[in-house]
Amino acid sequence: MQANSSELSTRVAAVGIDVRRLPGIKRLAADYAYAFGALAPFFAGDPSDRAAWVDAVARTQSHPRRSRELASVLRAQQQRRGAPPAALAAAERLSDPRTVAVLTGQQAGLFGGPLFTILKALTALKLAEQVAREHGTPAVAVFWIEAEDHDWDEVRSCTVFDGEMATRTVSLPPRTGDPLPVAAVLLDNQIADVLTELEQILPPTEFRASLIADLRTAYAPGVGMADAFGRWLERVLGERGLVVYDASDPAAKPLVGDLFSRELSSPGQTAKLAAQAGADLVARGFHTQVQTPQEGVALFRIDTHGRRPIQARNGGFIVNDQPVAAAALAREAVERPASFSPSVLLRPIVQDTIFPTVCYVAGPNELAYLGQLRGIYARFDVPMPLMYCRATATLVDSAAARFLAKYEVPLESLHVQDDSALNELLKTQIPAEVDQALHSALRAIEEQMERVIHALPALDPTLEGAGRTTLTRMQKDLETLQGKTIQAAKRRNETLRRQFVRTRALAFPNGHAQERTIAFVSFLNQYGSSLVERLWQDLPVGLGQHWIVTI
Repeated sequence: MQANSSELSTRVAAVGIDVRRLPGIKRLAADYAYAFGALAPFFAGDPSDRAAWVDAVARTQSHPRRSRELASVLRAQQQRRGAPPAALAAAERLSDPRTVAVLTGQQAGLFGGPLFTILKALTALKLAEQVAREHGTPAVAVFWIEAEDHDWDEVRSCTVFDGEMATRTVSLPPRTGDPLPVAAVLLDNQIADVLTELEQILPPTEFRASLIADLRTAYAPGVGMADAFGRWLERVLGERGLVVYDASDPAAKPLVGDLFSRELSSPGQTAKLAAQAGADLVARGFHTQVQTPQEGVALFRIDTHGRRPIQARNGGFIVNDQPVAAAALAREAVERPASFSPSVLLRPIVQDTIFPTVCYVAGPNELAYLGQLRGIYARFDVPMPLMYCRATATLVDSAAARFLAKYEVPLESLHVQDDSALNELLKTQIPAEVDQALHSALRAIEEQMERVIHALPALDPTLEGAGRTTLTRMQKDLETLQGKTIQAAKRRNETLRRQFVRTRALAFPNGHAQERTIAFVSFLNQYGSSLVERLWQDLPVGLGQHWIVTI
């Protein structure tokens, strides 16, 4: 996909708004950016404080890791996927014990998943560059594919805009039977039909043919779902040095076999620590994200039948309704670690045992569960990295940007899907003399009728109620007249109405945040590789801001 040079020549800076204005932003994410002190006991440091980065780099570099083995695993994964040279060179730097990593991750969503996937990856790349520049240490960005997750419905669909700015979703068929990890699901010939459907839905642009061709190369029959996701991510961002890691790789599991065994040695302790931290968060007025049963183990066992939870019971374990002796399972974790997979509570500790993680880039909702893990990091003697909230953004075209700026429409007002915000906007377009005359008439009627109402009881006390009823009716008649003026303004300002509806559909499709709904392939279809270039140049990664970026 080639960048359109004419689009790059008219660059407009991103416009930031306070994230606290956005619908759905919870207090924890807001305080993380604006009042970190309230959350300091739950995290390893304030990512807005340079001293916290200095400490994090020192902690990371002093912790022993098997760097050369990790580099070998990465090299084999990259060669299998055909990663570009910049990604290969970045992965090789991880063989140096001085190198630190900025990690982020996501499930293997169809065709790359929503826009926030690429926002996470770009944030990690920018932070890695910043760490290398400001701290004089080698740093790379790593994208961890959560390939062992078994929730197929979470990853099998992709939503894009069609030519009318309506949302359309393409999906792989649902699966039944055993809960297989996504990495174990191989694409079949149905992927070709889904790609054809996607091509028909996407508006025709100069980039569509090459986009679909690239997707067909990554998402080919016989390729694993997670592997296809990795190939596609490397196609989009590999040349910027993004290292993609498939967490399902059996070759990497020996790096954490001892950790698995330790988890099994004291079942329920990880869940207990998370629950205690969650209760503390709630007591301080925040919310908790993860709740697990005390008898649960933060591991799954993987076999030919799928990914099965492990439960502690009577001094042993239950897996798939079958009892397993504690000693036997602990021994298996060391001897055959590829048979195990961490749960959400243990996954970050596994991640930061394998990688020299100085910082993890999380989504706003991820911060809550990461705040439950500090005690778990300490339990396994793994240094907790800094946590950084990913860049959050809404992408708009020049027409939408002009509309928002000209009429000073707050982005968050577009979240509501009825006409209330449109009506408020149209009210501002009614000629001032009409608006003033209506308000003057209402004040005059209320003043005169109040005089009448106060005078009527002298003639007949029962008439006061009739007078107030008359006033109410007159007020309603004026409100009706005002409504008719708004409708007249709608007809008169049909262009304005169309601009409003279009911008709302772009920013909050079906009332949901764009970055969580629309796949980034939708924007690649519209802008080609200039999308990545523009985001790289114009998307800030500062905390506490949501960015409106004109592409």
